Amino acid sequence: MEEFTEDERRLLEPFMTNLDKPVFVLKNLPEVVKGALFSRYSRSANSLRRVLLKEFIQSEELDLGDFFKGVPKDDRIQTKKAEEFYDRVLVGYGDDSVAELAGAHIALEEISIIATKFVEDARIGLSPLEKSTRYVYFDRKKEDGNWPYLREKTLMDSEFADVYATACDSCFETYADLIPKVSRYIMEKEPKDDQTSDRAYKSTIRAKTCDLLRGLLPASTLTNMGFFGDGRAYEYLLTRMYASGLSEMESLAAMMQGELGKVIPSFVKRANNKYGISMQDYYVRVRKDMNGLAGRYLGCGGNEGVTLVDYDKDGERKIIIAALYPYLGIPMKDIGIVVDAMNEEEKQAVMNAYISERGNRRQKPGRGFEHSYYTFDIVGNYGAYRDMHRHRILTQQRQLLNPYLGYKLPSELVDAGYENEFKSAMEQAKNAYEEIEARFRNEAQYVVPLAYNIRWYMTFNAREAYHMLELRSSMQGHIDYRRMAQEMFRKIENVHPVIAKGMKFMDMNEYGLERLDAEKRIDKKMEEIKKKYGS
Repeated sequence: MEEFTEDERRLLEPFMTNLDKPVFVLKNLPEVVKGALFSRYSRSANSLRRVLLKEFIQSEELDLGDFFKGVPKDDRIQTKKAEEFYDRVLVGYGDDSVAELAGAHIALEEISIIATKFVEDARIGLSPLEKSTRYVYFDRKKEDGNWPYLREKTLMDSEFADVYATACDSCFETYADLIPKVSRYIMEKEPKDDQTSDRAYKSTIRAKTCDLLRGLLPASTLTNMGFFGDGRAYEYLLTRMYASGLSEMESLAAMMQGELGKVIPSFVKRANNKYGISMQDYYVRVRKDMNGLAGRYLGCGGNEGVTLVDYDKDGERKIIIAALYPYLGIPMKDIGIVVDAMNEEEKQAVMNAYISERGNRRQKPGRGFEHSYYTFDIVGNYGAYRDMHRHRILTQQRQLLNPYLGYKLPSELVDAGYENEFKSAMEQAKNAYEEIEARFRNEAQYVVPLAYNIRWYMTFNAREAYHMLELRSSMQGHIDYRRMAQEMFRKIENVHPVIAKGMKFMDMNEYGLERLDAEKRIDKKMEEIKKKYGS
């Protein structure tokens, strides 16, 4: 290991977890400095520690001496100096991937559900978490006395302001009014037993109530989300947001860029400058041209359900070839000849060995399973779509949210006698949408409740199928997306039984209180923690 003098060690120690091992983590450094450091490191013969010491801590050009000596200084000044260094010395390399070496956590509060889906469309380089409609009630009015939904600027400045607000109000009023009623109904139907703690039972009833009523929430509902992302992903996301055509997205992008500019300015500054605007023009032009062409064929139809549109007819063969590839010393083309000469028993033996005995659903098969793809066209309620949308190792696109594909009315609400209240809110929202749609088709989405169906497609490989379908069919999942996952599995099983055979953690059952077992497991873990750390 490289040795440092005592003075050098004293300078380096605050900024890394150790000075004596080949693996260490950086700490106490601005994000821009981290990105600049790694970028310079990639072009240097020196160790990272030596680069930090010579070209940053002791650099007269960067002039961050006071910061590295621990003298309190304005963070904004330090970030600005690091940015100047980055611009003058590193951007010249012309490598955009440098922006992936620095990141930031950001919180977005009081944004609409529509906005969260747009942000989460960015699959690579961002890790989002969103306030759940399954475990949190949205039944409290804001300080201004209004229900928590976005007063969308375009609509509130138009002749549709009252229509929009009245429909959203109706959804929230029905939602809030039914929470205690539906909770009582569930408790009467599923009383607590002696083996269930009060905490677990209350949490389960709350989750079930949320599951049954979240369909009433309009897409304009205000929610919170947070995510971590790298600089490159943020720049691309912000550029797309500026070009979205929705006023909420444009103002949100401006706020995000302003805040991110305080910690990773070099990596987001192009999102809305001359370079960024040209990119925005491109996205705007594509959207305009496609809307113009698609307008000739406008229509809406189809039934709720899951359709397997396309799949690799020789997907199992491809997987077997890819599974053998790392273990043989011959070209892939020749491995194909070997596989084609196998009988079914031999092929199954390879597949069995490659999957092996999976002990839990987190033990996924190898990358060979990435060679077989499936494309599903799905019509399901927007609430369930939001959960399926969060999967990122796949390709998916959605159509505009509208009320013309019908909605999901939970059977429990019918049994409980609240069918009319639910239908009334749905109908009022649909009427509002129809008034708004002619002038503001994109903005009209905000008034549509989560119970209404949306159409989208998903293309994913067999390896992702193992992860996604086993996860989304698990007992604690929402019944709507559990059924989608179960149906996708059945269709894969029908065309590729050998691939489906290894998906041993699919749960094809239905349950009354989906969250109960999960809450009991939480109780058990809480007891273990108490024993470990004391109460």
